[in-house]
Amino acid sequence: MKKKKRIWIRVIILVVLILMAGLIVWPKEIQVKIPKPNISFQSKAPFVGVKFKGDLVNFKINYNIKRGLDLQGGSRLVYVADLSKISTEDKNNAMDSLKKVIENRINAFGVAEPVIQTTKSGDEYRLIVELPGVKNTDEALQLIGKTATLVFKELGEQDFKPTTLTGKDLKRSDVAFDPNTGAPYISLQFNAEGSKKFEELTTRNVGKPIGISLDEEIISAPKVNEKISGGKAQITGEFTFDEAKALVVQLNAGALPAPIKMVEQRTIEATLGQESVSKSLVAGVLGIFLVSIFMIVYFRLMGIFSVIGLFLYIIFSLAIFKVIGITLTMGGVAAFILSIGMSMETDVLVFERIREELRRGATFLSASRLGFVRAWPSIRDSNFVSLIIAAILYWLGQSTIKGFAIILAIGIVVGLATTFLGTRTLIDLIAKRKFVRNNWLFRVEKTDGIEDIS
Repeated sequence: MKKKKRIWIRVIILVVLILMAGLIVWPKEIQVKIPKPNISFQSKAPFVGVKFKGDLVNFKINYNIKRGLDLQGGSRLVYVADLSKISTEDKNNAMDSLKKVIENRINAFGVAEPVIQTTKSGDEYRLIVELPGVKNTDEALQLIGKTATLVFKELGEQDFKPTTLTGKDLKRSDVAFDPNTGAPYISLQFNAEGSKKFEELTTRNVGKPIGISLDEEIISAPKVNEKISGGKAQITGEFTFDEAKALVVQLNAGALPAPIKMVEQRTIEATLGQESVSKSLVAGVLGIFLVSIFMIVYFRLMGIFSVIGLFLYIIFSLAIFKVIGITLTMGGVAAFILSIGMSMETDVLVFERIREELRRGATFLSASRLGFVRAWPSIRDSNFVSLIIAAILYWLGQSTIKGFAIILAIGIVVGLATTFLGTRTLIDLIAKRKFVRNNWLFRVEKTDGIEDIS
């Protein structure tokens, strides 16, 4: 009775998830509006009137899958950077810092898929930003914002609070190496005014951390060991060279006296033609259809459950894409289709284990339980390796590669959920039915021995 109860609890959870995902996937907009009733209280003397008007609930969300530059186009903004106050040898580093800051603003989680480039034409340094799906240039300008703001903060009662020491007071930062250990560290050099501010700041914060924030995000919080005079300081720690270099880029970006001026803004069309997109979508739908036919023909009844699980997988994945706000490019579509194949591979491993148990003479109830249990180690290891690869792609890749990695990782997790929650629940519902004694339904030759599991 307890096992039956658990199965129906899983059914209820599955139905709720399907309804929630369906509400997100199907409409482009969800709007819930419950008006308050007009209530009036009256008495003869004295007259008392109380009325309630307005909306009790007015909830509105736009859910729509964002598409990349290759699928729907977007906005193209061109900026000219004023590097007149920066030495010639530091100009390329300054542009790299500027590019990093802009990318962090509009693609903090790696799902926006922007194209950000720096170019040089004569003595002019330009920053080119292309934003997918943003057709309103005012919205694009708001996303990019202004020059990065670096602020040094001191610890208050609960959180860091800003001080008067900012990026304008930081002359430069560099990666340096300890002459004894060879370990990298970050050297800071402040201007005259910044030196005084930094000395005062370190004097009153000895033994406490100083927060360094870029665009209101804390990028480092080194601890002050002693009062620091002279305008030079070091940030030490267990840095790798790449980590130290990345922090220097952020610090220099905040200290960068390089205002940017927009010189061009326009809307761009999709880089891929509509015919190419249509053919790709047809290929994806055809692939899903052929895989579904194969699963039904080869695994019969279990294949039908697998196809149902496949459609659940698609609904859940699309719902997550909409909620997170993933920008879907053709690379992302490729990752999505790849993860579909991996999801079906999970089903194949389970189904083949179930068929092995049926061949040995086990009942379908026993075979289905053993199939999921014995297939799990292979499924776990395979998907774990794939998640590691996705994590490496996200960590080391640029914006487009990060988007591919995120969609692949989501697909892997959702695929496991649909197999072990969706497909398994459907199989458990019919595991004790009489008709499942017919091994033809599972494409298994008839055997005489019977084994069971309690």
